[in-house]
Amino acid sequence: MSREAAILFLRTMIARAYPRIVGQNREPSWVLIDVGLPLLGTSAYVFIYRALQAPEAYIGFVILGGAMTAFWLNVLWSMSSQLYWEKESGNLPLFIIAPGPMMGILAGMALGGMLATTLRALVIVLAGSLLFGVRYAPADPLALIGTFLLTLLALYGLGMLLASLFLMWGREAWHLSNLLQEPIYLLSGFYFPIRALGFWVGALASLIPLTLGLDAMRQLLFPQAASGLFPVGVEIAGLVALSGIFLLAAHQALNTMEQLARREGRLTERRR
Repeated sequence: MSREAAILFLRTMIARAYPRIVGQNREPSWVLIDVGLPLLGTSAYVFIYRALQAPEAYIGFVILGGAMTAFWLNVLWSMSSQLYWEKESGNLPLFIIAPGPMMGILAGMALGGMLATTLRALVIVLAGSLLFGVRYAPADPLALIGTFLLTLLALYGLGMLLASLFLMWGREAWHLSNLLQEPIYLLSGFYFPIRALGFWVGALASLIPLTLGLDAMRQLLFPQAASGLFPVGVEIAGLVALSGIFLLAAHQALNTMEQLARREGRLTERRR
């Protein structure tokens, strides 16, 4: 990539991230919904574990999973289906003809959503920890931060890939978003250790970045209580691999979408 192309990419990314950051804080009710609803769902699982007299570390597992729920919902609704909704609202042609690369536009969506959602996730963790008296004992803070950032990179890379695919699939974007929401809650182990599903199911579920990310962060935050699916080093390596795979696949999907638009004058699959 030339210097001019790199500068254009960065300017496009920042320009697209700006309305995401500003827009999500203009409506106070959105903040309340984004923080309050995941916290309510998390609280329900906390009371279930306490009723079952589960180890206190499980309360921390649940709060961490509830915080990461915000990122998955942001990827699903504000990333994956975004190009489809931009097409429906008439903005997509402006994105296509703009000089900025589509990958930069999607990266800006990811960056803006990531920053705004991180603040909400921190509120969920702080509020949940104070309400339920959770204590953390991070074994390696730097590894914890690195794991968190790698999880977000892989997760939003998946969101970029799904954005192109959802656009090409057309009206099914809404139904696909609904379809993927609950299964990911289960397969990522949002509210329980993924090892409970069994090794082979957990290994297959590791194709989802949140599965590896949550498992590794729980091992780092609760080193005495968390029994992970894989060692932390293996899970970090898996996140690096998934990040590269999803970003490359997203780039290829965007190129295919643009070639389809040039060749056939459409951005969705043909209906028979």
